[in-house]
Amino acid sequence: MQDIHTVTPLAERFETAFNRIHKCLMKLVRNARSDSFKVLLDSGNSHAIIRTHRHDLYQYAKLRNALVHEKIKERYYIAEPNVDVVSHIEMIAEQFEQPPTVLSIASSPVLYYKEDTPLKDILKVVDRLSYTMFPIYDSTGVFKWLLTSEGIIRWLSKQPLSGISIEDVRVHDLFVHEKKHEVVFVKKGTDIYEVEEVFEDAFLAQKKLEAVMITENGLATEKPLGIITSWNLVEIDALEQQLQK
Repeated sequence: MQDIHTVTPLAERFETAFNRIHKCLMKLVRNARSDSFKVLLDSGNSHAIIRTHRHDLYQYAKLRNALVHEKIKERYYIAEPNVDVVSHIEMIAEQFEQPPTVLSIASSPVLYYKEDTPLKDILKVVDRLSYTMFPIYDSTGVFKWLLTSEGIIRWLSKQPLSGISIEDVRVHDLFVHEKKHEVVFVKKGTDIYEVEEVFEDAFLAQKKLEAVMITENGLATEKPLGIITSWNLVEIDALEQQLQK
């Protein structure tokens, strides 16, 4: 056990990293019943980084309480965490403070089309690349709606059984057969935790968010740089697992 009269740099580093994480949790987790570290962990299950580090952070919370409650005075501790523990909690703090941006998990490039695009051109892409959604823009370059493979199938189901000719069919002809999809735009510098919140807000509002579109400044008048669906959220979990190794 450390001499109680000896300054312990590792304990100070541990407490500093813990406080950094706590600060990030208070910003990241909303609607928690309090700012308690453990309450924030319990309330933040929707965030991949919290799920990834939950067990370690619970243990570190116990260690932090022991250090703080047993601290004799400022900068003097009765015990000291080992260097591996300190290095690990500092690594976690860095991940909280510098999360990857949305482009790191987004599907890109995004194939987007004008409303007067021939449908046959899109069907070739579906066949070749298996894409399932396409942002549609008007002639002035403003996003208008989302064309999906389900919408294309719905349109096909309405065609005469005697035969379908798509030579003169344009994208705008499918609009009435496409469901209205909820789409949100974010700027390219948005981090992955903010996007998790966007999906969480939609869920709480009982809305199905079909896609988050990433543009330079988060505007519907800009070309898409990437697109995120709920499936991409699985990649956030995978990315956090990689960062933990």
